[in-house]
Amino acid sequence: MADKLKVWFDAEADFLEVRFSDAAGYEKETSHDDVMERIDTEGHIIGFSIFNVSRFRKGNPLEAELTTA
Repeated sequence: MADKLKVWFDAEADFLEVRFSDAAGYEKETSHDDVMERIDTEGHIIGFSIFNVSRFRKGNPLEAELTTA
């Protein structure tokens, strides 16, 4: 588990980003069109991003599976 968690929300862009680490990484697609994983060079998940956040309201949760190395 990460010692620190960073969360950014951009209401204008309707975008949420969560990072478990400040390590360098890249974005990787998931099975959900609105979710991207952030992966480090060893393939570990170090965060994720969610697009169109306002679409997921009470009663309509977002469900996505993140992969592991």
